[in-house]
Amino acid sequence: MADRRRRVSPVVAIDGPAGSGKSSVARAAAARLGYRFLDTGAAYRAVAWAGLEVGADLSDPAVVERLAGELAFQEALDPADRWVRVDGVDVTAAIREPRISAVVSRVAGVPAARTALNDRFRRIIAAATPGIVVEGRDITTVVAPQAEVRLLLTAAPEVRATRRHAELAAAGAETDHAAVLAAIAERDAKDSRMVEFLSAAPGVTTVDSTALDFDETVDAVVALVHALAD
Repeated sequence: MADRRRRVSPVVAIDGPAGSGKSSVARAAAARLGYRFLDTGAAYRAVAWAGLEVGADLSDPAVVERLAGELAFQEALDPADRWVRVDGVDVTAAIREPRISAVVSRVAGVPAARTALNDRFRRIIAAATPGIVVEGRDITTVVAPQAEVRLLLTAAPEVRATRRHAELAAAGAETDHAAVLAAIAERDAKDSRMVEFLSAAPGVTTVDSTALDFDETVDAVVALVHALAD
């Protein structure tokens, strides 16, 4: 087995259930560490966006596979300057719309699409310097199983729903806590058909943020990176 300590650019891989704060915590940790940041979920959302734009049938695995393989996708790796583009179109905000959230699991549920996107992620990770924080499904076990630091970020479902509800309310969305809790449970159920992210795989460290605020969670992740990557 290769000695992971020889790697010039450390890799931090973070997975976890819906609403666990993977993206925001990973981005903040990357900024604190001076690393690059890759939100793999953005690619799945970009595929969903591209499909909806052309009226594609996202329930057809062959259609989703083609979209994932042909996607002209670019994502900024600077945690301080985030953007996502498809065919040169800025879709940074568009891929976060509820209509995308409602169908992105269809994209994520196609094995061939996952394979195509995972290969893309590995190329990005391999080229990133001086280090990179990567978050999303499959990251700790499939995409980057040899990462120096592998974390499962989680929290109690009710806490995740409360945080997500607050985010939506701040963005002006009209919803209620019960609906958000149900949506999180549904997303977890759909995604767990393809990958395991509700419990830590061997060698993966669990970070439970149920009793932590955002800054405390970032502190915990950064401390683990310093401890585990050395």
